[in-house]
Amino acid sequence: MNKFSSNFYPIFLNKKVLITGNTGFKGSWLSFWLLNLGAKVYGLSKNIPTKPSLFKVLNLQKKIKFTKLDIRKKKLLKKKN
Repeated sequence: MNKFSSNFYPIFLNKKVLITGNTGFKGSWLSFWLLNLGAKVYGLSKNIPTKPSLFKVLNLQKKIKFTKLDIRKKKLLKKKN
């Protein structure tokens, strides 16, 4: 762990973090980074937008709690509570 990461480690350790759009490029990197800092990552996304997909390359579907959901659909979002 480098100095930059070690400064953030105690902040995110065992914290629950929700990322919307976690299957995109930026969301996948953020998910990966937070996992490495010890966070419990939860992701919401309506699809996996690219091929190849960083989300799949990093095998994030097995490392985080991922829900395939369009957050614009309020009824479905309320059911997930």
